[in-house]
Amino acid sequence: MADSDDEHMFDAHPEEDEDDDDHIRSLEPEPETEDPEAVLAECVTCFESKDFIMESNVFQQLQQYFTAGGSPDTAVDLLSSNYSALAQMANFLAELQIMAGIDIKEVQDVVENHLKSMIIKYFDPKRADSIFTDEGEPPAWLAELINYPTWRHLVYELAEEFPDCLMLNFTIKLISDAGYQGEITSVSTACHQIEVFSRVLKTTLSEILLGGEAKMKTMLSEFAKMICHGEHTYLYSQVLMQALCDDVKGSATMRRLCQEVEKIAKERGYDVTPISLGLSGAAVYKQACTALSSMLCRNALNPADISTLYKVFTSSDPPPVSLLRSPSLLGLFMESLFKPGAKVNPEHKGKYIFLLAYASTVAEVWRRVSKPIIKLRRLSLYNYAVRSSFDTYYLSVKC
Repeated sequence: MADSDDEHMFDAHPEEDEDDDDHIRSLEPEPETEDPEAVLAECVTCFESKDFIMESNVFQQLQQYFTAGGSPDTAVDLLSSNYSALAQMANFLAELQIMAGIDIKEVQDVVENHLKSMIIKYFDPKRADSIFTDEGEPPAWLAELINYPTWRHLVYELAEEFPDCLMLNFTIKLISDAGYQGEITSVSTACHQIEVFSRVLKTTLSEILLGGEAKMKTMLSEFAKMICHGEHTYLYSQVLMQALCDDVKGSATMRRLCQEVEKIAKERGYDVTPISLGLSGAAVYKQACTALSSMLCRNALNPADISTLYKVFTSSDPPPVSLLRSPSLLGLFMESLFKPGAKVNPEHKGKYIFLLAYASTVAEVWRRVSKPIIKLRRLSLYNYAVRSSFDTYYLSVKC
């Protein structure tokens, strides 16, 4: 009896459960179905285009066509009648030239160069991006394409012209991942993605450090152009290079490279003084930082700021001498003292000369715990030498 009651308890009102299920199903949205006629019309339009059978999405279109009830005979007729075999004809002509005795490398260059020019002429970034949106993943041929220098350089050229193209940016990353970042020297190509930029920066720095002065001269212009692409790339690169300056091996070359890039940035009209002072640690020494910032931003020395610097560097606890060793600042000192036509206030002449001598001769021995030991043994001698040169120069100008 108990078993019978249990069965009735679990099976009570089965028709109510079925009604509830029907009600729930009725609330669910019905999946949208495409109009078969519209699908067929779209597929037929594709099949009627020239050489559509060579397109990468031909199988996807055929599947949609047959699912919508399309006729196989119609598909075959459309694809075959619109097949002009342009690619095959180009290959056939190339084979004929090789058979005629023309060098295979020469034939290959002719075909590739013509194909490159056609791609550049008719490249459509929207259609290129549709490769990802339609297929949902990168095409298999893309990974094979980057193995060839000709097509890698084509990607670089297209990426310069279409920096926002999804497919090109993805391909650039594939090229960088494959170890070809040394080829990526164009500005927008290298700077568009942080991973690619970091690899290019690392590779270029390694080449300059290992190649020495000759390598720096040949690569500096393109290197500075890449770094000066934007504020973010300049700051990122200078922070990294300043950190490498602390390394004993190659620190002098790296510091020289930082200064050369800063000089080029200023020549191009960029105000990088705040970044340079910030990375040099000048912000800790407020008076010196204010005076340096004022003169470097105006690109001219003035007695008031020179007096401030003279005061802080003759104090018992002077700032690091590196603050005075900026090439831009040293250039301003040389122009103010020795450029024809430049005039220096006689009352402040000694301060100008002292600061130039201080920047040129003072040595600092840094300790891990205590403050650096400042060696001034050559300061007086060089101060006298600069003063004598200054007096001799002005005497010759007057005569």
